[in-house]
Amino acid sequence: MPRFASIAAAAALILASPAFAQSSDPAWLDRLADQLADQEGCTVDYYVNIREGELAGRKTFEARAQCRDGRQFDAALTEPETVFTIRECGVQVC
Repeated sequence: MPRFASIAAAAALILASPAFAQSSDPAWLDRLADQLADQEGCTVDYYVNIREGELAGRKTFEARAQCRDGRQFDAALTEPETVFTIRECGVQVC
């Protein structure tokens, strides 16, 4: 059992580290909600697949927004851009 405890403790430390956590001030989600309201008439109910990262030294932000009316939008932004690229999610058949 001691080995399991040390593995669990290491996992807790890794998950708590800032490199694996979302930013402490996700104001970009507020900016995205405002843009979706203006551009698409979407009132955001919630977000899924929220990701923050870095690409070639520039911060990246991605999320899927679920609107109250049932529509979904994928949004992405790579700094220094200030406006999100927004795509409506359509029905997919495989």
